[in-house]
Amino acid sequence: MSSLLPLSTNIHEPQRLSLARKLILLVMFCLTQFIDTLSMSALLSAIPALEASMGMTEIQSTWVFSGFRLTFSSFLLISGRLSDVYNPKTVFIGGVSTLGILSLCAGFVYTTVPILVLRAITGIASAMTIPSALKLLVKVFPDPLEQARAVGFFAGCGAVANMGGLVVGAMFVQRVSYHWVFWFVAFAADLYFHDTVTIGETAGSRKPKGAKWKSLDLVGVGFPSSLLIFAVTSGSTDGLPPRTWFYNNFSVLLATALLPSFCIMWQTVFHWSVMSTAVHMLPLGIVAFAASCTGSLSRIYSPKWIILTGLSLCMVATLLLALGGGKPENYWPFVFPAFVLGSAGVMVAFSHTNIAIFQAAPSSMSSTVGAMFNGALQFGSAIGLAAITSIETSVEATHGGSHEYAGRAASFWCHLGQSATEIKTGRLVLERYPQPTDESREFQQRLMLLCDTWNLFQGARSAAEAWRQRDKAERVGKRKREQADSGPIPTRTTRSKTRTH
Repeated sequence: MSSLLPLSTNIHEPQRLSLARKLILLVMFCLTQFIDTLSMSALLSAIPALEASMGMTEIQSTWVFSGFRLTFSSFLLISGRLSDVYNPKTVFIGGVSTLGILSLCAGFVYTTVPILVLRAITGIASAMTIPSALKLLVKVFPDPLEQARAVGFFAGCGAVANMGGLVVGAMFVQRVSYHWVFWFVAFAADLYFHDTVTIGETAGSRKPKGAKWKSLDLVGVGFPSSLLIFAVTSGSTDGLPPRTWFYNNFSVLLATALLPSFCIMWQTVFHWSVMSTAVHMLPLGIVAFAASCTGSLSRIYSPKWIILTGLSLCMVATLLLALGGGKPENYWPFVFPAFVLGSAGVMVAFSHTNIAIFQAAPSSMSSTVGAMFNGALQFGSAIGLAAITSIETSVEATHGGSHEYAGRAASFWCHLGQSATEIKTGRLVLERYPQPTDESREFQQRLMLLCDTWNLFQGARSAAEAWRQRDKAERVGKRKREQADSGPIPTRTTRSKTRTH
């Protein structure tokens, strides 16, 4: 079955790297995803301890995650554009080092407001690492098949960190204190920082230094909380209709990333310990990592059906959790199968949407496109977190409180309806989405040529203006030097003349 998405081509051939070096760089990039996700998931096990230690309310503890996601999704776009215009290695190392410093400081905080502020700033540091890592990864693996496998492995490390973070957080909370959750992230980031300085320069074009800041599209990134404003204005560097939305199937794939997602803990319902809760959720990470290794399927089957299959598995898993899961004896007949099917479906949909977006866009826009995709994911997660909190609170108020499963079941029914709508809409839109024809390809090439021509014109105009200013400054300097060499200019004295009548 043919693929819906054309393979991206890179006109700038990257530097030849050995297989061993490619694998080492892939592991380093994936560790970035692991550390970023770990800093989020490890706190899930520490939330009860945080609430008890700092006197947080349920709404305030939600902002430990929401504050991180808000700044993370907002500054992903700026980070992606910075990685496209400037050296992604600099952005990458800066984000990792800042993440370690902020996590170290968070471990010494004992009050609510400072921890929320630090978590929000940590989101900015994490946002600097993901787009730059994706940019470097795309450069290291230019071959479409290798790139699909690398992106899938990159996504799989996030799934492993999701579940590994639960275990790590549970160990620290149960054995020592929640402060060690932050210090562990700081130690991992610091250790990783010393390794990242060995990353070599990536191949690719570099714009003149004087023109780089103009390519950032400061108007668009000046409103970081608005995903659509940035996406519309950052596609072209100087304000023409953006090319980003003309990439084949890009809009549909980005909409898939907006699927709300959330995580529900059974700690208060089943009365499990922190460690027992984390161990029972290990199947999510194991199955999700295995599903992330299916990247090569995108070369055999259409991404449309792979993504819809993943969403269908999510729908089945949500139905199982809505019907059962309120009692400990329901773990094996309902919860465990839902974990296996749901985590596999989520990872299949996420991985292949991620792969398809990078295949649809050229490598020169990989950081920006990756930032838009991850920003949409965070936006969907924020929607899911707000929805689950609202639904659970309202249902639990009349059905036995937070220790009953009624509120969580209601949120799953809501998610079931949303998943069904997503599948139906995606199926119709993808069927009606215009397939590439010779005429559409020719029109797209002409449009991109027009954008490139305009950008070249703007660059030539900026260069001419800079040359004029430099020439003017040189003439003024030459004139001043000539005056200095000729000595002081004699002052002219005038005599007053008296007019005789």
